[in-house]
Amino acid sequence: MIKNSTDRYVTYSDIDCDGNSKKLMAMLRTHIDDPEKTNLFWEKFKGMLDKIGKPAENNDRQIDEIFLIHTYINNLYEIFEEYEDDTALNLLSQIERECC
Repeated sequence: MIKNSTDRYVTYSDIDCDGNSKKLMAMLRTHIDDPEKTNLFWEKFKGMLDKIGKPAENNDRQIDEIFLIHTYINNLYEIFEEYEDDTALNLLSQIERECC
């Protein structure tokens, strides 16, 4: 049996998926924490953000920012496009390429 000599996790060692995803969620909060920009979906999403790192509050499921970005990527693109947040759009695109 030939062993693959490339460790796929080492390949991505210089990519800060965790840090960038946290930064993106902070950018998102500037929009969804504004009562004029939020809606029922984003209010529910805030509840999911509050469960990050708290599996006991989420039926023992561990979730993180990357999981939420991957799962709701189209919603994220939509809100950042709606409010013309090019910085967040660029970061979201980078996260999609590098981490999802």
